[in-house]
Amino acid sequence: MQIYKSIETARVRIEGEKTRKDKPTGPVPVVIKMNETDHQLVEYDFERRFDERVAIEWMQENWSKSFVFCGLYAAAIFGGQHFMRERQKLDLRKPLVLWSLGLALFSIIGALRTGWYMLHILNTSGFKQSVCDQSFYSAPVSKFWAYAFVLSKAPELGDTVFIVLRKQRLIFLHWYHHITVLLYSWYSYKDRVAGGGWFMTMNYLVHALMYSYYALRAAGVRVPRPYAMIITTSQIAQMAMGLTVSGLVYRWMQEGHCPSYLDNIVWASLMYLSYLLLFTSFFYQAYLRGPQAKGPKAD
Repeated sequence: MQIYKSIETARVRIEGEKTRKDKPTGPVPVVIKMNETDHQLVEYDFERRFDERVAIEWMQENWSKSFVFCGLYAAAIFGGQHFMRERQKLDLRKPLVLWSLGLALFSIIGALRTGWYMLHILNTSGFKQSVCDQSFYSAPVSKFWAYAFVLSKAPELGDTVFIVLRKQRLIFLHWYHHITVLLYSWYSYKDRVAGGGWFMTMNYLVHALMYSYYALRAAGVRVPRPYAMIITTSQIAQMAMGLTVSGLVYRWMQEGHCPSYLDNIVWASLMYLSYLLLFTSFFYQAYLRGPQAKGPKAD
């Protein structure tokens, strides 16, 4: 009996060690199957461990806190302008370089990770599915970056701190855009509405260009003027596409294909329409009618 127990104990120990060895500890390929087509993408440990169900539940319970952030933000920037009125502006060149570079890297990685997923949906399931797709919030890789996107809208409010402390001109489009994006992102993520994949991926891509530009400018690099025009043009295209996607979500929701809500579509449409008008006006004032602008300061 004692010998049997010893053998059994050894067997359990060996099987346990084998299980631990077989468990993936590094990047592993993930197979996503859509329309009978397999495709592999390396999913990293932090992406695989991310539990989107916990994230969505947290956002459902706490999304209204975005109003608190926006209220504090408004008080800080306008109070900050009053505070700085009789004071010398701060240089903050090095912190601004690090800040912009960090957001640029984050946006580049986010654009690559979410962009792969959207391209895969387009290639395998078509444009309609890419608009109505809801698995963006829960699919391997994209689930982490979807949540990272909505959370990032809170720290991105820090952009305005540099404008205030450096006593630069703060235009309406800048703070209006920051506030409304934060509110809508948190409001929409909790319901996993259709169109989110397009909205987030486009924003990641545009911000990758924009924050890279800001980092170069803050570092003293002379960036050609056409690059600034390209950024603003990409922002206008983003808003036009966002408005188009919102309209398609409404149309296909009536057919039972796109999971969304009428109030969400209305808010998204109003938001993107206002952005489209404001960014178009900014482009005209900065590049076509006004004096030589230094670059896009709208976002």
